[in-house]
Amino acid sequence: MSSMFGKPRTSSERPPQSPLPECNVAILGCRGAGKSALTVKFLTKRFISEYDPNLEDTYSSEELVDQQPVLLKVMDTADQDGPGNCERYLCWASAFLVVYSIDNRKSFEGCQRYLEVLALHGRGCQRRCPVLLLGNKLDMEQYRQVPSAEGMSLASRFGCLFHEVSACQDFSRVQHVFHEAVREVRRQAEWNLPVRPLFISEEHPCPAVATPVVLPTHHSLATCSFNTLSTVNYKEIPSVAQAKLVTVKSSRAQSKRKAPTLTLLKGFKIF
Repeated sequence: MSSMFGKPRTSSERPPQSPLPECNVAILGCRGAGKSALTVKFLTKRFISEYDPNLEDTYSSEELVDQQPVLLKVMDTADQDGPGNCERYLCWASAFLVVYSIDNRKSFEGCQRYLEVLALHGRGCQRRCPVLLLGNKLDMEQYRQVPSAEGMSLASRFGCLFHEVSACQDFSRVQHVFHEAVREVRRQAEWNLPVRPLFISEEHPCPAVATPVVLPTHHSLATCSFNTLSTVNYKEIPSVAQAKLVTVKSSRAQSKRKAPTLTLLKGFKIF
């Protein structure tokens, strides 16, 4: 079935020695939430309403997200009434779409169990995978059982993004959600990069050192000594500046352009 929904690839798009970066997205939710409809809509721009609820498969699509190519792999899971055998996607996915139907409160309540499983998994592993809560079937507004405010509240509780879409009508919003998952994975990867230490340097003038001068003994003169300064100009030696180590984080908007030189203290610069 992967070949049915996957987009055709041409060998001329990129050299074979330069593989695309991959992003694995698992779609979770109770039966009837519209997971398969969302997957097919994203891959083919078509809407198909009838699916085998027991069918689970993974599809691949080459996407261009923010002018950067990526191989997006989508796992359309087939859990029946809640999380079950979660290891198959917890260890595979780099992002999760948790889907419920706005006209089915039971599917919304099932999402809470998925979010709890993902939160528990995130606390027990080294990496944090982005999670997006998705209210589907926006075209069924007249039968809505789950207000948007409840969806936003649940997403805020678990620290994930929230969107409402219609797999039946709006392809652009469905595509935006999948691309947003890729963006969140990229942002998370940037945050996990090791931080380079900041080195602060300043040229200090050499302090004047008092050196004893001994006069030679001639004509039975007593030996004596006195102190002289090694510098010719008598200037006050500046006190050492106190600098604190500062972590500089550029905003997302600044990350696409060269950050300006930041001056922390007089005489201290970070490049």
